[in-house]
Amino acid sequence: MWRNFRRHRLAMLSLVILSALAVLALLAPQLSPYDPNDIDPRAARETRGLPQSPSSEHLLGTDNFNRDILSRSLYGMRISLLVGFLAMFISIGFGVLVGAISGYAGGILDNILMRVVDVFLSVPSFILFLALNALLKPNIWNIVLILGMFSWMDISRLVRADFMSLKEREFVVAARSIGVSPQRIVLVHLLPNALGAIVVAATLAVPTAILSEAALSFIGLGIRPPNASLGNMLHDAKAWLLIAWWMWAAPGALISLIVLAFNFVGDGLRDALDPTLIRR
Repeated sequence: MWRNFRRHRLAMLSLVILSALAVLALLAPQLSPYDPNDIDPRAARETRGLPQSPSSEHLLGTDNFNRDILSRSLYGMRISLLVGFLAMFISIGFGVLVGAISGYAGGILDNILMRVVDVFLSVPSFILFLALNALLKPNIWNIVLILGMFSWMDISRLVRADFMSLKEREFVVAARSIGVSPQRIVLVHLLPNALGAIVVAATLAVPTAILSEAALSFIGLGIRPPNASLGNMLHDAKAWLLIAWWMWAAPGALISLIVLAFNFVGDGLRDALDPTLIRR
């Protein structure tokens, strides 16, 4: 697989970019020139509450509270990536569990689980986000839980379809005929053969969660100030859209770069796992 993946130059470049961004996010406390939440009253008075453009002192400028945009971008990227990965693990874990049970068991249990999936899919996810966010305290862990628990449905359907196809293969029928337990069949024979599709789905689930968090934060229902996320940085910047372009340029560029890079990596993984799709 790795050999095929390396042929996809755009995916390899995207993987390098994501790795570099992840390192920057992890090292945010060491790399940030200022405290991302620090408000200097004296400096704020001197600037009269106006954002300051990029300078040698603040490479990406400041916001209207005189907070350093570079520092907040590094910490915001850290929070956004954390939300994306944790929500992905929850959605993949729950989706694989439901899809595996449904696809292997079949029959009445399959029908019941798929009707549950249909119910979840029939309700606009954003409305569910808003309702639960209003009930729960909007901290990072509740946002991760909300995003993860309402993005598993497509993954469950994908795993179900793979399991229903795989369980009719000769090697699975042979294992069942000699008395291999259902748990062993699922873990040893079915799950490894469905792993490729799951990995691709996981790669695409991360940017979806990041965009969802950014959307919630942009309308004021996500990560709450003073903590920085890329989404609430865009929320802070909307009042200064035309006057202080540097307030939205950094978080907007980072969100776009992360989402595009994950999508290109997902394309590369898909092509690597199915050689017939590799672009010559």
